[in-house]
Amino acid sequence: MRSGMEFGVFDHLDLGDSPHERFYRERLEIVEAYERAGFYSYHVAEHHLTPLGMAPSPSVFLAAVAQRTKLLRFGPMVTVAPLYHPLRLLEEIGMLDQMSGGRLELAFGRGALGAEVRFFDVDPAQSEKAFQEIVGFVLEGLREGAVTVSEEGGKKRRLALAIPPLQKPHPPLWYGIHSPQAAERAARLGMSVMGLDVASQVRVCSDRFAAVWKETHGEAPLPRIGLGRFVVVGKNAKDARAAARRAYKRWYESFTFLSSLLGVSHRHSRPPEFEAIAEDGRAFAGDPEGVAGYVRAQLEEAGANYFVGQFAFGNLSLEETLRSIGLFADEVMPMLKHAARLASV
Repeated sequence: MRSGMEFGVFDHLDLGDSPHERFYRERLEIVEAYERAGFYSYHVAEHHLTPLGMAPSPSVFLAAVAQRTKLLRFGPMVTVAPLYHPLRLLEEIGMLDQMSGGRLELAFGRGALGAEVRFFDVDPAQSEKAFQEIVGFVLEGLREGAVTVSEEGGKKRRLALAIPPLQKPHPPLWYGIHSPQAAERAARLGMSVMGLDVASQVRVCSDRFAAVWKETHGEAPLPRIGLGRFVVVGKNAKDARAAARRAYKRWYESFTFLSSLLGVSHRHSRPPEFEAIAEDGRAFAGDPEGVAGYVRAQLEEAGANYFVGQFAFGNLSLEETLRSIGLFADEVMPMLKHAARLASV
């Protein structure tokens, strides 16, 4: 059971303007800062052939994260399940959970852009079927500690996992929600959830999630209902907004890289200017007091209990990002935790 307010991090790992080697080196420094700041978990996106995602193999990057941290939990948000052989995915999950001392969080999805799925010769129209089969195999293997595999001649054999997860029966499960139907599915399966849409849309999902959770799990406490937002914290609001405008513009170029190149639409659109995404509530840049008020209001409006900040994006420098994280940890978190304690009295 959780105590107090918790905070997490979402990261596309978009390239920005850095050379690749420098990007990875600095991102791991930033991850260490997340641990020092006391964030609960670090959630990483998976994308392919686009500057939006420098972790096309999340397990490779997260193996480095596991070695650079001791307490920070981490995981993909999401693993694009239709792109994986289920046995390899199952074994990588076991490796990461064991290597990290049981800090892995799991999330599965079908992919935000159908074109990326097609790069792997997977028909996006068949991705839901593939998702169900692959995730079903993985979860069954995690729960039972064994899998059924094929032998020569088509015979089947049941084999125990060589690398089971450290967490039993498996690492915590997550699901990205964009609809009440997705929220209902996640609640029935006992998953935590995360939404990136505007607060009113997330609220529809979180209300449905809470209702189905109670129906399915009775009085068991709600799991994490995450709300992901772009955040830049500065000593003064003017400088924070200037940095956010510049960085978001660069992030948006990466976000639309494939859809523009291939002439396809993106399932989850974003406006091109920071002012527009800030106006609809999905981003904020300001001083610590302003950020604290924003976070509090967004969580309440969305019906969420877990704030997930996207602090590193676009061409924010290492120094700008570390300053923003430090201010959030030293000033914003205490304000929010104090307000939460007062509200619970």
